[in-house]
Amino acid sequence: MMKNAEQTIGKLIDKQGVSLISSVDNDGFPNTKAMLPPRKRSGIKTFYFTTNTSSMRVTQYRKNPKACIYFFDKRFFRGVMLKGTMEVLEDAASKEMIWKEGDTMYYPLGVTDPDYCVLKFSAETGRYYSNFSSEDFVIEGE
Repeated sequence: MMKNAEQTIGKLIDKQGVSLISSVDNDGFPNTKAMLPPRKRSGIKTFYFTTNTSSMRVTQYRKNPKACIYFFDKRFFRGVMLKGTMEVLEDAASKEMIWKEGDTMYYPLGVTDPDYCVLKFSAETGRYYSNFSSEDFVIEGE
């Protein structure tokens, strides 16, 4: 395992302006979408994203929570894929935790907008690519 994996991968993630998230559709095929970066993360285990409750992705995660998120640094051609599960959270505490001023642009009714929810991704394994080689790793605990 690479030295300081969590720190190295965390820095890569924090510098990216785009996240790629993947879900599984009704036919078992992966579906990938570009999203804004996570609003909050705990190490490289737990990530929180905002999205619309009415989105196709939310419908897919409710049926099948298997998920993947990917971050890449195009300048240095390196990236990290994290596999795990995605939960759809609609409780007030979760929504308030990651709400930011200006979110009314996406959710006009504010933090209580029924079309606003939180996606909580919990990573189990990962694969890091850098310097023409890849390395698999397991993500322990919170």
